[in-house]
Amino acid sequence: MDRRHFILLASALVMVPYSVTAATRIVWSAVEASTALAQGEISLIDIRSRVEWMETTVAKDAWPISMHEPRFEQRLFAARDLSGEKPIALICATGGRSGRLMSTLNRAGYPGFIDVSEGMLGSLKGPGWIARGLPVMDLEAALANLPDVLR
Repeated sequence: MDRRHFILLASALVMVPYSVTAATRIVWSAVEASTALAQGEISLIDIRSRVEWMETTVAKDAWPISMHEPRFEQRLFAARDLSGEKPIALICATGGRSGRLMSTLNRAGYPGFIDVSEGMLGSLKGPGWIARGLPVMDLEAALANLPDVLR
């Protein structure tokens, strides 16, 4: 599957509910992701929209790369290249979008991604990054820290 087909499939999955078994996903809690990010073991991409980032902040040291903006797939794969051997964790508001994106990536044969399933705001998987009191930063600071290749 080439990248063009991947993004079409990923976009469609945002709109369609999808059930995924644990065997096809690598799922971490917000605490696990925060610890690994602080230790430089992973990269973290916040795939939510700019409006969501402004309303709730962004996880400290996360790369804000919205799946709702143009060139998402190019930026996602550029982040993967930039991350090198480190896995990339994906976070959204409640784990729905990140889970569907993980499923798409897995089916397309792209390893090295992790789903932070409780998201920034919490889900049935846990209370979420913000409620757990994990470090955050405002959108302006997050965008200032975004590597040029990911803009």
